[in-house]
Amino acid sequence: MKRLPIWFERAENLAIAAAVVTGFVHLHFSWWWLLVFFLAFDVSMAGYLIGNRAGAVCYNLAHAYVGPALLLLSYALTGTRWCAFAGLLWAFHVAADRVLGYGLKFVTSFQDTHLGKIGEQPSPAAAPPGLPGLQFCPAHHGEAPSAA
Repeated sequence: MKRLPIWFERAENLAIAAAVVTGFVHLHFSWWWLLVFFLAFDVSMAGYLIGNRAGAVCYNLAHAYVGPALLLLSYALTGTRWCAFAGLLWAFHVAADRVLGYGLKFVTSFQDTHLGKIGEQPSPAAAPPGLPGLQFCPAHHGEAPSAA
């Protein structure tokens, strides 16, 4: 199975970001809160002060859709508005980061992501080895991703 093209993943996340903004406005939250809290989730990069592995784990935990999904599920089940507010803020941040090319991190370097190396044009040969889709660590336990 081949990976989806990077442009498809970015387009998908652009649609998620648009849906989040729509939901945010529909719930009568002021849209500018999305901008105010946008960088708050990047505090997770502090893990890189410890090392690449800790940084990747912290960053990936804060930049996966699991957290926002749980908050939004909690809102759907209980009607607790702060869960919707926080979940939508978080989902918007994740989606916008992915649109900008900041994917989930590999343990090799902050620049090595599931969307390719930050700052380089994506190419099929640059995809890391292993299973397609979301990968949190390289398949070779800390070794640098190799070109196919």
